[in-house]
Amino acid sequence: MRISELAARAGTEVDTVRYYEKTGLLPVPQRQANGYRAYTPAHLQRLLFIRRCRLLDISLADIARLLDYAAQPQADCAGVDALIDLHLGQVRERMAHLQALERQLGDLRKQCGVRRGSPHPVAECGILQSLEAGVQTPKSERSW
Repeated sequence: MRISELAARAGTEVDTVRYYEKTGLLPVPQRQANGYRAYTPAHLQRLLFIRRCRLLDISLADIARLLDYAAQPQADCAGVDALIDLHLGQVRERMAHLQALERQLGDLRKQCGVRRGSPHPVAECGILQSLEAGVQTPKSERSW
């Protein structure tokens, strides 16, 4: 199959396929006599694996590690478990940061003394006044 068909079947862009080839995540296919790349079902399977990993927000470097593990089917999978545990910890940390951000934004929203939908001049906006005053947040609650 050609690159456009491969990309369409995997639900990705042609440029993404080329990028994955360039970085070594996707093997460069053989060329046909007419110069076109000839992708195989194995290319599609690998591209789908990469896409699933990206949907899980796994970095390209970690995807490369997972592909290395997959290439050794008889090896111990402790490395795979450790990699996913690390990623899970990072996701949980981001979630905690996002929850802190949500609390901060909620507190900021409370600075507006006017009910939603009630007109009031921007000059009296408690949110903007708080932001201009430099709302201080503890380091432990700062996100990112």
